[in-house]
Amino acid sequence: MAELDWIKKGYKIIDNFFTKEELEILQFYTLKKLEDDKTYILDPDTASPGWYKDALASTFLHLKKPLVEKASGYKLFPTYTYWRYYCFGGQLTKHTDRPSCEISITANIKSNDKWPIVVEGRSIDLKEGQAVLYLGCIAEHWRPGKYKGEGMAQVFLHYVNVDGPFAHHNNDYYFYATDNISSKDDEKKIRELKKKFKENNK
Repeated sequence: MAELDWIKKGYKIIDNFFTKEELEILQFYTLKKLEDDKTYILDPDTASPGWYKDALASTFLHLKKPLVEKASGYKLFPTYTYWRYYCFGGQLTKHTDRPSCEISITANIKSNDKWPIVVEGRSIDLKEGQAVLYLGCIAEHWRPGKYKGEGMAQVFLHYVNVDGPFAHHNNDYYFYATDNISSKDDEKKIRELKKKFKENNK
């Protein structure tokens, strides 16, 4: 299937993931979140505030599911969202994510500065409203160095394949990324999938 060609390299760019009207709402909402919502998680790894399962982001998690299903070629269960605002000095080190991030979206909401996301060695500069679809628990991703700009708002939408090995993570319920998030069986499956992915990309 042509839709599955992206699987080999581990990512796919989606233009106009958010419409102009949606983007305006999200950008205004970001400002209000920063001004009024002090319930954020200050992530020690990224040195940036974030919100787990934010109500508006979770709404888009469901609204954008058909688009992500079409782009990925899979029938999907939504799992969770994360809203992050990178501040000066923020960072994102090389990593892969937990099983509930099998099929992931990183969308650029607001940024006045270029700070690319790197997926499997490919540097990607996302414009506002653009998104990158990637294999969150398999493809290594990060951002180079530390953020030197004035502020960058990103929304992460996560899904699992309905027919895949992590379908039981439907509607992820963990409060924070450092909780006990995967079983030994999940970890074994991820190791096997990573090995297969690396072999297919030699």
